[in-house]
Amino acid sequence: MQNSSIGEGYEDIRDAVRALCAEFPSEYHRKVDEARGYPEEFVDALTKAGWMAALIPEEFGGSGLGLTEASVIMEEINRAGGNSGACHGQMYNMNTLVRHGSDEQRQRYLPKIASGELRLQSMGVTEPTTGTDTTKIKTTAVRKGDRYVINGQKVWISRIQHSDLMILLARTTPLDAVKKKSEGLSIFLVDLKEAIGNGMTVQPIANMVNHETNELFFDNLEIPAENLIGEEGMGFKYILTGLNAERALIAAECIGDGYWFVEKVSDYVRERVVFGRPIGQNQGVQFPIAESYIEVEAANLMRFEACRLYDEGKPCGAQANMAKYLAAKASWEAANACIQFHGGFGFACEYDVERKFRETRLYQVAPISTNLILSYVAEHVLDLPRSF
Repeated sequence: MQNSSIGEGYEDIRDAVRALCAEFPSEYHRKVDEARGYPEEFVDALTKAGWMAALIPEEFGGSGLGLTEASVIMEEINRAGGNSGACHGQMYNMNTLVRHGSDEQRQRYLPKIASGELRLQSMGVTEPTTGTDTTKIKTTAVRKGDRYVINGQKVWISRIQHSDLMILLARTTPLDAVKKKSEGLSIFLVDLKEAIGNGMTVQPIANMVNHETNELFFDNLEIPAENLIGEEGMGFKYILTGLNAERALIAAECIGDGYWFVEKVSDYVRERVVFGRPIGQNQGVQFPIAESYIEVEAANLMRFEACRLYDEGKPCGAQANMAKYLAAKASWEAANACIQFHGGFGFACEYDVERKFRETRLYQVAPISTNLILSYVAEHVLDLPRSF
C-alpha cells in the first residue's frame, strides 16, 4: 500500500515505535487475547522506552511532547497489530494531572509515572444509571476535615487491576444546589492500592473484547483532601481536558486499525485465487477496500486537526468528536471488508482479523457513542435545539 503523506514529520517516532512493536508480533497479542490477559511485557517495554511518558513535561522526567505525537504512538501500536486499549488511559489521563494538578501533585506523581514506578491508567466517570449524562452522576464526595468521603458506583472503568492511580469524578455539591448542572463536580486522584478493600470494591465485567473493565462500588471510601485536583466544583471543566484528548487518541487508534485492515485484506486478495483469478481483480472486492482507505485517509486529516488545536490550547471539542466519529466509522468499514473478503479464514484466530474486528468494534460505542457525537455536533456546531 502506498504510504500516506498525511502526518509527515513524525518518521522518527513511527520508526522507533514500529521497531519496538516488531518485538511483540501478532502471535504475542493473539496469545494475550486468548488468555484474556494483560500485555504486561509490552506495556513495560513502552514505558521503559519512554513512550508512555510522552505527554509528561521534561522537568518531570517525561518527553514533553504534544497530543499529536502521542496520537502517532497510539496509531502505530494498532497499525502493528497491537491494541492500544491496554495502555491509552495513561495518555489522556495524564493531561488532566499535567494541566490542572498542583505543583506539589505534579512533583509527587509525574516523575514516578514517567519512570514506570506508578501507572495512571484509569479514569472513573461513567455510572450505571447516568451513562454519558455526566452532570447527573450520583457518586458523592463529602468533605470531612482533612478527608473526602466517597460513596457511589462506577461502571466500565478499565485497567484498574493494572493501575496504581485513578482519576475520579464525583459530585461535591448537590445538583439541586448549583446554578449550572456542570458545576459542583470535582476531580480526585485515588491511590488504588489504599482504596481497594478499604471502601472501594472492584467487580470485573467479562466482555466481548479482551478489554479489562470493571464496576466499582464506593462505601465511605476516605481519601486525603490533598488529592483534590484543582478547585473544588470545577471538575467537569477539567475532565473535558482528558475527554477531548481521549477522543483524539481513540481516533488515532482507529486510524491505525483502519490501515491494518486495509493492508491485511489488500495483501490477501492479491494472492487469493478463485475461479482462476485473484479475487482482488474483481471490482466488487476492490471498491469496498478502496472506499475504506479513502475514509481512513479523510479521518486522519481530522485527527491531526483536532490534535493541532489541542496542542495550541484552542477549543477542539467539535474536531475531537468528529475525528473520533470518522475514524471509528472508517475502521469499522475496513474491518467489515477485511473479514468479508477473507471468507472463512477471517474467523480463524490465526489470521488475527477476528481479534482486531472485535477490538475496533468497541469504538462505535466507547468512549462515546456515535449518536452522542451527532447530537453534540447538531447542538454545538449547527446550533440546533438540544434533543435531550
